[in-house]
Amino acid sequence: MTVFERLGAPERYRGGIVSIGNFDGVHCGHQAMIDMLVEESRRRSVPAVVLTFHPHPLRLIRPHDVPPQLCTLAHKIELLAARGVDTILPYPTDWELLKLTPEEFFEQIVCDRLQACGLVEGPNFCFGRHRAGDITKLQELCEGAGKTLHVIPPVQFEGGFVSSSRIRLLLSEGNFNAAMSLLGHPYRLTGDVGTGEQRGRLLGFPTANLTEIETLIPADGVYAGKVVFENGSRFAAAVHIGANPTFNQAERKVEVHLLGFSGDIYGHSLSVDLLDRVRGTQKFADVEELKSQLHRDLAHVREIVTLN
Repeated sequence: MTVFERLGAPERYRGGIVSIGNFDGVHCGHQAMIDMLVEESRRRSVPAVVLTFHPHPLRLIRPHDVPPQLCTLAHKIELLAARGVDTILPYPTDWELLKLTPEEFFEQIVCDRLQACGLVEGPNFCFGRHRAGDITKLQELCEGAGKTLHVIPPVQFEGGFVSSSRIRLLLSEGNFNAAMSLLGHPYRLTGDVGTGEQRGRLLGFPTANLTEIETLIPADGVYAGKVVFENGSRFAAAVHIGANPTFNQAERKVEVHLLGFSGDIYGHSLSVDLLDRVRGTQKFADVEELKSQLHRDLAHVREIVTLN
């Protein structure tokens, strides 16, 4: 898999089958599109290419309306590559791009720069200035240019369509299992490890305080997760999200306790894949009651991580 910005090294992606979109979260709906993209590219012996936009176009158009991301660009690339995409183009969003009409976008991006032989999109795909181009317009343009278009029907789950906005709502409400069913993979939090008040260490449960998290932080509670370091070592993780009412602290934090780990990771970046929500946040009568619950939480976390 190769990643290019500003469409460099065209020989690596021109003439391929292309999917265009934000792909936030690379959820089950996106995965159905990508699977068709890869299948069609292999059948025709051409590259499977994804063109995504970075940053999200709304950051330029309506920055106050930008929804929280479900994944970082690095994680998005990792997820797309894992499904067999050959080339990923995180196209830098600028006003020049956003001003293109649907016809100009198709001609300049799809035909001239990508020289795509076909496209794979969902039924709600929109493109061009003011999102004026829809899937019907794309079909018309593809037919005129002699390009194939595969339209993948939306994936449904429990009476509704799988979408990034629905996943955001489920995560924010604490409905973690449903969110995972729609995502189709663990939910990842990535941040910098900062110094906290060291209270966890004093309690016998040292934690890494994650800061500068770019993505949506799920509902408050205790989560089971796992951390994989660059050297391949893996650790189960108990993650606490929220305030600490037992100590009358109202500040919302993300604290990660790595089971069986000893070492200094302050100042480093850390990614933790959340697997399940163990419980909500609660206030305990005293420190001993809190410590007893933490022991139970860790036992539960070990169980969950072992099964995953």
